[in-house]
Amino acid sequence: MKTIKALALKYREIIVYIIFGVLTTLVNWAVYTVMVELLKIDITLSNACAWVAGVLFAFITNKIYVFRSKSKRTVTVLRELVSFVGARALTGLMEIFLPRFLIDHGLSQTIFGIDGAAAKALVSVAVVILNYVFSKLIVFKKKKAEESTKESE
Repeated sequence: MKTIKALALKYREIIVYIIFGVLTTLVNWAVYTVMVELLKIDITLSNACAWVAGVLFAFITNKIYVFRSKSKRTVTVLRELVSFVGARALTGLMEIFLPRFLIDHGLSQTIFGIDGAAAKALVSVAVVILNYVFSKLIVFKKKKAEESTKESE
């Protein structure tokens, strides 16, 4: 039991990121599915709206639960938000346009009755991984003073 607890503590950030990454993906897919299947909106526009919803959900959960950014100063939160959105722009473009590209080039399988789901699933996995790297290394990067304080806790 001690080993499991030690591993959970050691990899807490990654575990929590994966949990919220899955939830972010569910938010994204829910918006996408409603727009494509119920509202019959184009796949590209649906992906764009799904991306916006996912990014807003991810920013809040990453700031509070994953990377534990404590600052509530308006200027700091705005800097984090702008850098978060900026860092996600590349993966957002992937999320919006890559499924259509993959569908047009043969990955057009429907899963659970959702058009383009196979292409969207493949892109979603790549996006979750890239988003962690960007958030860890750019957006919520700990300053040296914070790291040494955290290590002494």
